[in-house]
Amino acid sequence: MFSYQPPLKDIRFVLSDLLDASGALSQLPPFAEVDDELTMQVAEEAGRFASEVLFPLNAVGDREGCRYESGEVKTPPGFADAYRWFQEAGWPALACDPDFGGQGLPNTLNSVLYEMLSSSNHAWTMYPGLLHGAYACLHKHAGEELKQRYLPRIVSGEWLATMCLTESHAGSDLGLLRTRAVPRDDGTVRITGSKIFISGGEQDMTENIVHLVLARLPDAPAGSKGISLFLVPKYLPDGDALGRRNAVTCTGIEHKMGIHGSATSSLQFDEAVGWLVGEPNRGLAAMFVMMNAARLAVGIQGLGSAETAYQNSLAYAQERLQMRAAVRPAQRRGEPADPIIMHPAMQRLLMNQRAYVEGFRMLAYHSALALDAAEHHPDEHVRADMDAQLALLTPIIKSMMTDQGFYGSSQALQVYGGHGFITETGIEQYLRDSRIAMIYEGTNEIQAVDLLLRKILADGGKRLEQLLAQIDATIAQENTGPMRDQADTLAALAQDIRLRVQRIALAAQSNPELPHQIAPEMLRLVGHCVIAWLWLRAAAVAREKASQDPVFYQAKQDTARYYYGFILPETTQQLQIVDNTLRSAEKGEPLSLLSDVMRQYAESKA
Repeated sequence: MFSYQPPLKDIRFVLSDLLDASGALSQLPPFAEVDDELTMQVAEEAGRFASEVLFPLNAVGDREGCRYESGEVKTPPGFADAYRWFQEAGWPALACDPDFGGQGLPNTLNSVLYEMLSSSNHAWTMYPGLLHGAYACLHKHAGEELKQRYLPRIVSGEWLATMCLTESHAGSDLGLLRTRAVPRDDGTVRITGSKIFISGGEQDMTENIVHLVLARLPDAPAGSKGISLFLVPKYLPDGDALGRRNAVTCTGIEHKMGIHGSATSSLQFDEAVGWLVGEPNRGLAAMFVMMNAARLAVGIQGLGSAETAYQNSLAYAQERLQMRAAVRPAQRRGEPADPIIMHPAMQRLLMNQRAYVEGFRMLAYHSALALDAAEHHPDEHVRADMDAQLALLTPIIKSMMTDQGFYGSSQALQVYGGHGFITETGIEQYLRDSRIAMIYEGTNEIQAVDLLLRKILADGGKRLEQLLAQIDATIAQENTGPMRDQADTLAALAQDIRLRVQRIALAAQSNPELPHQIAPEMLRLVGHCVIAWLWLRAAAVAREKASQDPVFYQAKQDTARYYYGFILPETTQQLQIVDNTLRSAEKGEPLSLLSDVMRQYAESKA
C-alpha cells in the first residue's frame, strides 16, 4: 500500500551527526537557544502533519483537481481544511521575524518542514510554498507602511501570496513582459496586463491573496532593466478589514500533466490598484529575493518526491516475488520465486535512488544552514562568504534535485514494473507531479547557464574556489583512512573542474557560445563534486558512531561507497564532453551543435 513515513532518523543524522546544526546555529544570536531537542520536536510535528493530514489528500487532489467557474476556483476536497489546520498550528510563521508575528526559528527548520510537505502532497504545498519567499522579499524591499499592513497577515498565513512574472509571449525572458504600471497622485499605481502560470493565483483557502507583480512604469528602459515590482492585493485592505475587490480577475486555470490539485491560474489586471516595492526599474533585484527562495524550495520539492518514491519502491521490492535470484539463501532454495530486492538489477535501481536522496538531503540542509548564516552571522565577512556559497549552490540545488525528483520517480516506477503504470498503485502520480519542477522557477537549462556564466566565470571562479578549498580540507583529513581511494577520486575531480574552468574562461573570449553549450555538464560536475564531498564527510561521521547503531551507520558507509562506485563515474562522460567541445573551439572548428540546421535556417531567413 502506497504510504509516506517521515524519515526522522535520517533527518537527525544529517542535522545532528553530520552538520552539527545546533552548534552552527548557536553562533547566530537569534538562534542561540535552538538545540537538537527542539529541532527534532519540530521535525516530528511536521512529519505528523505531512503524513497524517496531507498525504491522504494527495490522491484525492490528483483525482478531483481544481474547479474553475466564473472567476472563482474551488480546490480539491480537504485542501482548504488542511490549510486552516496548517495556519492555526503556526507553520507559516516558523522562520519569520517575531516583529511581524513570526516564531523566529531558522530557515533550516523551514527546509525540514517543506521537505516533508513536498513528500506527502506536492500540489497542496504549492499554495503555502511561496509564502516565505514573499515574506523575505517584502521584509527586505518594501516600505514601512506596506510591511506593517501586509507582513503580519502573510507571516500568519492568513493571506497567501503569489509571484506574477510570466506572460504568454515571455516565458523566462522577463525583459519581454508588457504589463503596465501607471502612477497616481495618491502614491498608488494602476496595473494593467495579463499573467499566466500563476500558482495559487485564485483559491478558496484564504480570503485575500497578495500578488507580487512585475510590470513596467511609463518611460521605463527597455528589457529587464525597465522592470519594477508591485504589490497588488485581491482585496484592498480597509483598516483591519477587507475593502472592495481589486480589479484582478482569474480568467481560467490550466489543465496539466500533474499537480492537479494546484490551481495554476491565468490572471487579468485591469487598472488594478498596487504599490511599488523597492526602487523603480529595480524590480528584478527585489523579485530575485523571492525567486531564489523559490528555487531552493523547488529543489526541496524534488528531494521530497524522490524520498517518497524511494520509500515505496523499496517496500514493494521487499514484498514482490518474481523469478529466482542468482544467489539464493539456503532457506529459499525450495521457493518458486524470490523477492525482487534480491535481484542485482533491482538493487541498482534502489541504491541509485537512495544515494541521491540521502546525498541531496545533506546538500539541502547544508545550504539552509548557509542561508541562516548569511542572514544572521555577527561577522559580516562570514555573512558574505555564506551568501556567495549559497548563490553558487542554488542553481545546482534547483536543477539536480528536480532532475532526481523525476528520474527517481521513474526508477521507482521501474521497480514496480507493470503495476507501476497503474494509477491505483500511486507511483505514477509522483512521476507526473514531479516533472513540472524541472521547468518552473527557471528551467534547469537556464540554471546551468546561470551557474557557469554568472556564478563561476563572472567572478573569475572566486566563489567556486572558496567551495573547492573546503572540499580540499575534507580530502586532506580522509586521504589516509578507509575512504582514501574515494578521497583521491574527489581530489582529482576538484582539480579537473579547476582546469576546465580556466580553459572555458579563455576559450569564451573568442567563442561566447561555448559556455552555453557545456553549461549542463559543468553544473553536474560541480554538483557531483559537492555531493561526493558530503558523502565523504558522512562516511567519516558514520564510522565514528558505528557502535551506537551498527546497521544504520554501516548503511551510510555502504551508500557512500556506492555513490563513488556507481554514480560519480558519470563525471567521466561529462568531462569528456567538455573536453571535446574545448578542443573543437581551440582548433577553430564550428561550435554550433546544429550547424547544418542553423545554416539552413539562416539561409531561409536571408
